[in-house]
Amino acid sequence: MNWITGLQKAIDYIEDHLLEDLEYDEIAAQCFSSGYHFQRVFSILCGYTVCEYVRSRRLSLAATELASTDIKVIDAALKYGYESPDSFAKAFQRFHGVLPSQVKGGSCRLRSFSRLVLNFSMEGGKEMNYRIETKPEMILTGYRVHFTGAPYGPERERQEEQLFVTTRGKQWFLRGAADPLNGGRYPDEYCVIDHIDSDGYDFCYCQELDAWSREHLYDHSVTGVDFVESLGLETIVIPADTYVIFEARDVKNPIRDYFERVNQRGRILSEWMPEMGFELAEGPELAVYHWLPREERNVQVWMPVRRI
Repeated sequence: MNWITGLQKAIDYIEDHLLEDLEYDEIAAQCFSSGYHFQRVFSILCGYTVCEYVRSRRLSLAATELASTDIKVIDAALKYGYESPDSFAKAFQRFHGVLPSQVKGGSCRLRSFSRLVLNFSMEGGKEMNYRIETKPEMILTGYRVHFTGAPYGPERERQEEQLFVTTRGKQWFLRGAADPLNGGRYPDEYCVIDHIDSDGYDFCYCQELDAWSREHLYDHSVTGVDFVESLGLETIVIPADTYVIFEARDVKNPIRDYFERVNQRGRILSEWMPEMGFELAEGPELAVYHWLPREERNVQVWMPVRRI
């Protein structure tokens, strides 16, 4: 079963049980996938998380029922999965811009979120520069935050930009610590996406340090400063794996160029991988930004894959 067919079966299952307590592993089982893997692929192809889809569908249907029937707000709250009228009212207002009681009181402009039907257009004749590489285990050092929403849409771009702006000190500290490994060259920046769940995912900014730098970073007996604790740093291990690496060179801004390429993920997953005999494997995805020297500036997207 390919991912398009499998996801549609899972979406149909969600719709058939929309007013029940949904278990993500049971949804994923409709396309013979693990819960983690399913949520990851769902966000790539659909642009939002499973949780966002379920919540939006329920609030859309709730508004229609409130506007067209005599159902009470408290009954609608319970029917559409909310424990209290207050939590329902807050979610409803965030989604529709009005309170549910206002819908009962007169005409309001409401937001509609329709049932999802996947219809991907398979296109050929477009160049995609890539290579397949088996990478050894990597030991990175960095810091993580939990982003909300799907890891491949505009919400990711906004959150990542905010993170880079507000953590400049940590970035420069890590770049300096990475310098011995790079011989004075501007080090690559590794951004790792992992631990995807129904509401979001972990985003990690990392540098690759040599063994000496890692040892002294964690040994604060020399400097008297515990940089790991004070800066919220941690060791992030990337297991050995096989990756398809898509690379863009001659880019002015690697981060901006990266976001232009994340929009290709749906095409990579639905077209390129089946055509080349691969499927997405479980494991972290990496974006690697190479800034300097300017003539070698590039951005890479690493997606873990396995042979079908």
